[in-house]
Amino acid sequence: MDITQLILDDHHEQRRRFAMLEQIDSADVTALADIWSRLAVFLEVHAAAEEEIFYPELVKLALAPRPLASAEPETLDAIYDHNEIRDAIAAVRPHLVGSQAWRNAVAAVNVANGDHMAEEEREGLTDFRRRVSLAQRHDLAVRFVTFEARNFAGVRPVDRDPQEYVQEEEAAARSSLAAASLLAGAGAGDGDSPGSLKIGGLKG
Repeated sequence: MDITQLILDDHHEQRRRFAMLEQIDSADVTALADIWSRLAVFLEVHAAAEEEIFYPELVKLALAPRPLASAEPETLDAIYDHNEIRDAIAAVRPHLVGSQAWRNAVAAVNVANGDHMAEEEREGLTDFRRRVSLAQRHDLAVRFVTFEARNFAGVRPVDRDPQEYVQEEEAAARSSLAAASLLAGAGAGDGDSPGSLKIGGLKG
């Protein structure tokens, strides 16, 4: 397995389900409600799985011996996008299923999600395939599919501050690298080692 392919497979399924909604008559509110409910859960679980498993690994590439300069901005953009998608999903709830207002709100989710997927496929997933071995992508895929299976009924949608997320994941990655260096007898290094994101200096 390959985590980048699993994410692409999820993207294909998300596009397919949005297309289903567009083809169902507005009078069939039961079908619309059931399909949308499942799609909303799917979108939220997918985002949570990426934040739990994929993006922490992408951030680590900024601390690699050959730092990936795009890792930080790509992660910041992704977390911001996830927040937009969650907020758009929440905006669907007040509307009567099948109404024009409901369809407009669902379409807004589709736009936000479509923009995110396109950017992620063009940037983050491509960069990750180029820099990470298939063996590691397989191990991450097992974790990813397990997370989604465990949370099939849904997750609590929580918006996250993009900068705080990257800061936390950078700190965790640096601690992990330091621990690995100690075990190898190479020493922990310092906090301003090459590849440090130095995100604290970013403007809001």
